[in-house]
Amino acid sequence: MEFEEIIQQILAKNPEISREKILRRLEDARRKTGGLISDESLLRMIAAEFGVKISKETRVSAALIKDLVPNLNDVSVVGRVVAVLNPKIINEKTGRKMASLLIADKGGILRVVLWNAKASLIENGKLKVGQIARFTHGYTKESRTGKVELHMAEKGDVQINPEDVNADNYPTISKFNTKIGEIKIVHKNKRLNLAGSVEEVFQATTFQRQDSSSGKVMRFVMADETGKIPVVVWNEKVDELESTLKKGAKLQLVNAKAKKALGESLEIHVDNETYVEIQSQTEFPKIAELKEGINNVKIEGEVSTKPIVREIKTSKGEKVKVATFEIKDETGSIWVTAWRQHAQTAAKLEKGEKITIKNAYVKRGFANQLEISTRSTTIINVESKRE
Repeated sequence: MEFEEIIQQILAKNPEISREKILRRLEDARRKTGGLISDESLLRMIAAEFGVKISKETRVSAALIKDLVPNLNDVSVVGRVVAVLNPKIINEKTGRKMASLLIADKGGILRVVLWNAKASLIENGKLKVGQIARFTHGYTKESRTGKVELHMAEKGDVQINPEDVNADNYPTISKFNTKIGEIKIVHKNKRLNLAGSVEEVFQATTFQRQDSSSGKVMRFVMADETGKIPVVVWNEKVDELESTLKKGAKLQLVNAKAKKALGESLEIHVDNETYVEIQSQTEFPKIAELKEGINNVKIEGEVSTKPIVREIKTSKGEKVKVATFEIKDETGSIWVTAWRQHAQTAAKLEKGEKITIKNAYVKRGFANQLEISTRSTTIINVESKRE
């Protein structure tokens, strides 16, 4: 659709406005986007504001990942989500939080950082691996490693699976995978993406840091059709994978780091900037199968009691919100304790809704009964509303 044709469609549907008003609106939009979006694409968005329907064939222009540089404002980018990383609480008192994900287009991979309210898109499970997402009104920065990353704050907007984007134009992570047999010394300290299967898993161990705090480490061997490589998993990633990583499992590593091992060989390190997808495990366990100490539980069930939210004081004197509710399936029921930001999510649940809970753990609670408890990386997602 041509520039002039769009203007005529806006005027036809809105006879009370003038051509000059449309052009002034276009000039404002051009200034705000810093020239990264074409006039025709801006005009299409303006047309939507005036009630002119945009056809599905219309594309809203966005910057390509390979063309981004630091210190740009009002940036728009479209990509396929290839990794979702765990949310973090930056400041407990103010509630400031962040979450991050990796997106890809044909030219490369970009880290996107979501701040505060935007981080809820990951906490609530709305932004998932495989989806196409458009990020508008963001700004670019240089990361600690010298790469460009996109930040989405209060003014930013995120559209999930927009209708005017052809998903076929955005590759999956497999396009950016490195074969194990191709990993050489030149990859030392580089971030890589690998796909393969687990050949052997070794028991996790704890260690003492110099500041007297404890850490965790776990090792396994990963293989593809070109070779094998040792993988080292650190700290919270051990908690995430320890109970689910089994021999024979197929998995995808995104943003893992190649580091030098003994001799001239390399090994792969999985840290808090790495996304791990275990592809062979899709079924949820039943409630009756849950046992104390399961560290990375994923469960689905129906909300059977209305959540109760209250504020408590921790042993450190911190006041936090906690929500308790019960879920059930055909094998039994169990109580769920949702802490901090998850209490806000739980407060909105209704009796009869079908939900999934991921990255939680099972412990003994009130009256020595089993319960599911959330951690910062837990995701509570509503799969279907009550009938």
